[in-house]
Formats: sequence, structure tokens, C-alpha cells
Amino acid sequence: MASSEVKTSTSTAHLTLSNKTIELPVLQGSLGPEAIDVSKLYSQTGMFTYDPGFTSTASTESAITYIDGDNGVLLHRGYPIEQLAERSSFVDICYLLLNGTLPTQAEKGDFFQRITRHTMVHDQVNRFFTGFRRDAHPMAIMVASVGALSAFYHDSTDITDPEQRLLASIRMIAKMPTLAAMAHKYSVGQPFVYPQNGLDYASNFLRMCFAVPAEEYRVSPVFSKALDRILMLHADHEQNASTSTVRLAGSSGANPFACIAAGIACLWGPAHGGANEAALKMLEEIGTPDRIPLFIEKAKDKNDPFRLMGFGHRVYKNYDPRARIMQQTAHEVLNALGASDDPLLEVARELEHAALKDGYFIEKKLYPNVDFYSGITLRAMGFPTSMFTVLFAVARTAGWVAQWNEMIKDPKQKIGRPRQLYVGEPARTLPLS
Repeated sequence: MASSEVKTSTSTAHLTLSNKTIELPVLQGSLGPEAIDVSKLYSQTGMFTYDPGFTSTASTESAITYIDGDNGVLLHRGYPIEQLAERSSFVDICYLLLNGTLPTQAEKGDFFQRITRHTMVHDQVNRFFTGFRRDAHPMAIMVASVGALSAFYHDSTDITDPEQRLLASIRMIAKMPTLAAMAHKYSVGQPFVYPQNGLDYASNFLRMCFAVPAEEYRVSPVFSKALDRILMLHADHEQNASTSTVRLAGSSGANPFACIAAGIACLWGPAHGGANEAALKMLEEIGTPDRIPLFIEKAKDKNDPFRLMGFGHRVYKNYDPRARIMQQTAHEVLNALGASDDPLLEVARELEHAALKDGYFIEKKLYPNVDFYSGITLRAMGFPTSMFTVLFAVARTAGWVAQWNEMIKDPKQKIGRPRQLYVGEPARTLPLS
């Protein structure tokens, strides 16, 4: 939805304060709840709204992604995620998020060719990696290396130039897998593997992560399909913490590489991008299906610090639509490995069934989310847990650059400046010496 398509509802909100009543416009989007426009509240009343976490505040208008958490709906530009995951590819979704429509075959070919022309990174970036300790976390490397791209690509940092914005967007989508693979290779002490433009996006990434010069590497079609689907499922998710961080950084006029680096830093938090790693560790802690009842009781005990990771969501109060797709993907990968009897998958299945039948979880609407199965799938494909959030960053780059571009073009956009409710000391005077 473009900014011009937001309509003022026929209804008006009335706020009464100290016998004074003011009218507040009610805005109506194409889907979802209406929004009360409080942008002039301070000028009219001298008061702010108070909303920790901004859970009841719309900070922007957007036409990219829509979520209906109560009904388990996720739409990208109007298309359900289930249909996109079944009938399209990650490159299709990148194009869709950026342009608003799915590409024709010709448009897809041209777009993919532009991406493949930018998959390599400047050769001096290789030396940049040697400044890190060998045991540096790959996410630390990603924050630094993506932020450093602005030092190498001066021809795509002018945010007022639409061509430079598009070039920066394509460069980040193209180079993120290369940098992610380099971070992985550096952490395991193996030489970097350069991209191969004859491969599709996911296959190229798998090869850069797992090929070695000493032998031929053949990409598993099952793994490639699974990774492409994982990337699609994580491509964008509306105004989440990292996307909001990208928009907030971008509102100051920061260059696009710095904005995406800020998003990566936010994604690194365990409450955001690290959830699938936490879910895997929880399944390992449970160990076997017979221990599930014990851990379900622990999760229901308010005095016990244990929590079921991979269940529930800040937005979804129904089954996460991505979870069923991820469950199917996990089965396909494990079956291809001949590991359909993986003990962790068995624990995951049984835990899901037990939780969905338990009145406590039903009442609180704690349904499995996408993180519940993605950790198992990535582990089966050979990725260490330290790379899980890095893969999330590779996927979410598509959404970040789309949201950043939308923000730059929004005529209503202002520099982000949240207010506060001050609770410190009142004004006081320094004592005389």
C-alpha cells in the first residue's frame, strides 16, 4: 500500500482530558485494524502516549508484508507465504518485496543476472577478515564486514539517487551469502570458496560453505530446495525488532550498508534471531520422548526458569503458517540423509503433539513457530549452531532492503525520535563548595 492509499476512516476518536475533548483521525489500511493518528497529540495536549515495546503503535505505513497473528496469516505483497513457498523461489521473493509484483521469466532472468554479477566481494575484504580472532562468532564478523562494505562501494551510498539505492540493494542481496560463507570458513579454519555464477542462489551458498579445494563438491538438490525454502520463510516479517532497527537507522540518512549492519546486530539477540538455536538446545536437553511430560510440567511451573523454546510468538496467536512448511522441510532433509529416525526430530514431534493437546498451552495459544523445526533442519544440513542466526540474516536482507527502500521513498518519513516518560530526579541545584 502506498502512502496515498491510506484512508481516513469515517469514524473519529475522541479523547477527553481535563474537560477538554480533542478529535483524533482514525486511519484505515487495506487489511488489519484501524489506527488512531496521534501524531499531533503533543501539540494539542502537551502529552505523549506511553507504549513500551511499541506493541500498540504503528510507526509507519507499509505495503510490503501483512501479518494476522490471530488467524495465522502471513502475506508478502498480498500473496500467502504457503503459496509462495510452494510455487516460487527466494529470488522471486526478493524481486516481489522490492518491486511489488512477482517477476516474469524475463524479469527474473535479468534480476538474477544482476545478482550473480555482484556475488563476489572486493579482494581487500579478504584481508579485513584476518583481523578477527579465529574463534570469533560469525555474527560478530557479519556485523563488522557488512558495515565495512560502505568503505569499498562508494558508488552506492547516495540515498537520494534511486539507481544507487537499487545497486546497493542488489549488492547486499548478492554479497550477503558470500560474506556469510566466508565467516563460516574463517571460523573453521578453511580457505574461502569463491561464488560460482552458474549455480542458483541456495546452491551457490551451500557450495561456498561446504566445498573444499581438495575434492569435488556436488550440491544436494534436497538441501538446495530446503535452504531456498528456509530463506523464503525468513525473508520478511513486517515491523519486527531488526526491521524497525534498519528503518530507525535509515531515518537518519545513514548509508544502506550501515543500516543493514544495524539490523544484523539487532537480529543477533537471542529473543529475535537466536530462537532456533535455543529451540535446538532445548530439544537436546529433553533428550528422549519419555522425558517430555517432565519438561511440560516444568514449563507450566511459574517458579521454574525452564521455558518451551520454539512455541508461541510475539505476533502469532495461532499456528505460525511457516511452521508447517518448515516441518515438511525437516522431514525431507532427514529422509534424504536416511535419518528420519533422528532422535531430536522424534522429540520434536512428540513435544508438538503433547503441547497441542495440553489445556495450558491451548489456553495460552502457545503453538509451534518456525524456529521449532528450523534448527533441526540446519543441523542436519551441516551448519553449526553459530551459523543459524547468520542464515537468518542472509534471508532477512531481502526484507530489510525492501523496507529501507520503502522508507526512503515515503514523503511522510521523519527521523525516528521516540519520547520517554522521565522518572529520574527533578531539577536540583549543585551544593555550594
